[in-house]
Amino acid sequence: MSVFKFSKVDCFLTYVGLAFLLLDIGLDTGTAVSLYQDEEYVYLGILIFVLLGSSVLVQTYSWLWYTYDDFERVVTKVEKCLSRTQLKAVHFLQLGVYFRHAAVVEVTSCSCIITKTRDPVGSAVYLTHDLSMLRLFEAFSESAPQLVLMLTIMLQQGQLDTLTVLKALGSASAVAFCVTTYHRSLRSFLPDKEQQPVLSSLIFFTWNFILIFTRLVAIALFASVLPCFIFTHFICCWMLLFFAAWRCKTELMDSPGGELLYQATVGLIWYFNWFNVVDERTRYKATLYHSFILLDISVMCGLWCWRMHTKPPSFKIPLVYACLIAVSVVALYIFGLVLKIIYYKRFHPNLSKKELKGDAAGPPEKAAMFSVAAEGDVPHISDRSYTGEDVVDGAASQVDTRLCNKRMRKLAENFYS
Repeated sequence: MSVFKFSKVDCFLTYVGLAFLLLDIGLDTGTAVSLYQDEEYVYLGILIFVLLGSSVLVQTYSWLWYTYDDFERVVTKVEKCLSRTQLKAVHFLQLGVYFRHAAVVEVTSCSCIITKTRDPVGSAVYLTHDLSMLRLFEAFSESAPQLVLMLTIMLQQGQLDTLTVLKALGSASAVAFCVTTYHRSLRSFLPDKEQQPVLSSLIFFTWNFILIFTRLVAIALFASVLPCFIFTHFICCWMLLFFAAWRCKTELMDSPGGELLYQATVGLIWYFNWFNVVDERTRYKATLYHSFILLDISVMCGLWCWRMHTKPPSFKIPLVYACLIAVSVVALYIFGLVLKIIYYKRFHPNLSKKELKGDAAGPPEKAAMFSVAAEGDVPHISDRSYTGEDVVDGAASQVDTRLCNKRMRKLAENFYS
């Protein structure tokens, strides 16, 4: 089996992701305080609902994955300082994901900085794979709805200055960056000969940013003139997309309830952006999806133009400019689709399950498990499997690091099939 590699670039991206997490917490707090001071209690309630709902969703996934792995993947000192009951309580208090972040920082520091400790490499990849999925779910359950809310408020108040636009672009870039880091996690399952160039990641980021940003702008335009109907629109679209995900018969989670939760989450992600969920050719499904979203964006932008002409809010935009904005949003979405086609034509490898790294059946029951040791300590390895060399100088000189994340591998099969 091929060994997963955790490079210094991955380590750097891990710390960047942690910095974004801390920045996001600060911005969420600042936004809530600002809405409270402006006495925008309805918007404040929506914001709190989005933040709490996203947190509960992500914490639920984190806890379910611990239970699915029967807690055998709890390998870092940060995680081992808590018993199972304490770990459950931490998740109930909405702090479990932060322990995962701390565990990833610990294990990546050992694998990238403490060069003597070689065994955490497999654990580092395994933990970052779970974390990248949790970040992806959080991006579309918290960051995307929050950006729509902020854009809606700005549009209703007519505060579209340069700084406001830059803030919106930055927030959409953060969501697209999260999708790109998830893509990088999927790339770790590619064989060395199929590794994609950096240009592919740049194009992947660009078309995701364009598609996500135009979708969010269209929703915000619609919500700014018809705020009561945006909830009906979301519920109807989500139910349709949830049904489509259920019909795809996804197989990511290890329990029926968990699978339904995943399908509901896929419906939420699909409301904003495309997401591969089955290990088969999805060209026709993706074409149908993008056709539906393009039609939806066109209708929302058209309704915004109509309302701006017949019953504008506190400010008025000339009909010509309103139509120009609406057409630009639709045209930009089409341009993003063109970039996506270029990516799939030029850079996207199509591989079978057997060609990907990792064990298709998931990690064996007695795969090599690691306890991260401090610098100079002897790593403790239980149920270890040697690859031909014994212990040298008190440490395992070479071990079988078969810590394959079966969830991320399944998503890699979906993406590269």
